[in-house]
Amino acid sequence: MEPLVLRLGEPRELLALVPHLLGFRPRDSAVAVSLRGTRGRVGLVARVDLADVGDPVHGAQVARSLASHLARDGARRAVLVVYADGASGGRGSLVATAVGHVAEAFDLPFGGVDVVVVGDGTYRCLGCGPDCCPPGGRPLSDLESTRAGAEMVLAGSVVAPLRDALGQVVRAPGDVRRAVARVRRRRAEAHVRALASGPAAVARWRCEALAAWRALVAARPGKGAGAVTRVALLGRVEAGLADRRVRDAVLVTCLPGAGTLPERALTRAGPDEDAELRAAIGRLVDPDVGEPPDDAARAVQGALEDVVAHGLRGAQAPAWTLLATLAWWQGDGARAAVLLGRALRDDPTYRLAQLLRSALEAGLAPGWARRST
Repeated sequence: MEPLVLRLGEPRELLALVPHLLGFRPRDSAVAVSLRGTRGRVGLVARVDLADVGDPVHGAQVARSLASHLARDGARRAVLVVYADGASGGRGSLVATAVGHVAEAFDLPFGGVDVVVVGDGTYRCLGCGPDCCPPGGRPLSDLESTRAGAEMVLAGSVVAPLRDALGQVVRAPGDVRRAVARVRRRRAEAHVRALASGPAAVARWRCEALAAWRALVAARPGKGAGAVTRVALLGRVEAGLADRRVRDAVLVTCLPGAGTLPERALTRAGPDEDAELRAAIGRLVDPDVGEPPDDAARAVQGALEDVVAHGLRGAQAPAWTLLATLAWWQGDGARAAVLLGRALRDDPTYRLAQLLRSALEAGLAPGWARRST
């Protein structure tokens, strides 16, 4: 899809677009939209809870953090969309406080902020003239016939009803999960034996796990994998992802042009054996060489979701984190944040999830997205 260009005189186009960019319908939220360049190309979309930015004590700092994120994104202008049912009644003071904090924080870097308030079945622009919005606002039904919304639907965009619904994975039937668990346990025991046998045995075990991953991605349901074969692949991959180097190699297989790098890195010995993998992963954040995900990302996402669906409940931090990394790489920060929350719920100390969370909190976009600013 071509980069979206938004004119500030078209608030309904923006309002139709925001849920697609977030991936869910926001509620009780303040959403800041970065507009890059002179044409107003839509960039970063950052959401915070309305109560946080409207807090009398800490809200100003939250607003300044939003401004910093948009400034790093290359924003020339900014729009704030406030979602608050009851904004015209008892919650009006919360909205006013939140808008005041954002207006002050956005004044210096962007020369102010245009504000649209959504609530009670209507939307209205704050500070607009009499020809823009009537006193009671405009009906949200206006959003049903927007160009932006139609383009997103045609592109296959689906909006979840709530934020927590992003990235939901349906659990597989119990008998299938138990079969996968038996394979996982056998492979975990084989890993312990390999560690006791030496580097060559460990490298062989890791390569077997990576081979199972490649086979799992290539043999999506309906693509020729039998039920028994699929159970074996899922168990091998789940056990493999518990090994950090296998997990990193799996991530590198998703990168365009990775070729046999993952296998080579897994069999390399010496203190610098991770260097090539680290360099490849580093390209994700490098605007000079970073590339967007290609069509293969859908199969990768499906394979990881299958691992979660069939895996041990509460022990899926590796797969959740890889799914979050993929979502971030695709530019879907909202989905990435939800998936990271699940990873850290399974393992609060999981290092890669902590690093990615820090990147999201800092507003760091993938390299390919920053290169286009």
